[in-house]
Amino acid sequence: VQLQASGGGLVQPGGSLRLSCAASGSMGSFKRMGWYRQAPGKEREFVASITAGGAPDYGDSVKGRFTISRDIRKKIMYLQMNNLNAEDTAVYYCRGMGAIDSWGQGTLVTVSS
Repeated sequence: VQLQASGGGLVQPGGSLRLSCAASGSMGSFKRMGWYRQAPGKEREFVASITAGGAPDYGDSVKGRFTISRDIRKKIMYLQMNNLNAEDTAVYYCRGMGAIDSWGQGTLVTVSS
């Protein structure tokens, strides 16, 4: 199953953005799906994940601001990002974890005034 992330762009501090991750096949092949990000000069870090059963988990830096969800019928995972700040600037990647580990190509989010 291939993943394709989209929805990145330029947003002002305090603004919102919604990322999407479309799966080419059934999302049921993944035990967990998630979002990761990599800022310039930094290691890739965990942002959020959701289990096959729908249980979410968040990194400390995004708790209370980001919400992960998925539409199994449409085969799309979302990341709603609110109250964005400059530290959220990064390339965001979606990932599917199961028998096969699959990564999307990344979408750039820039938070700047």
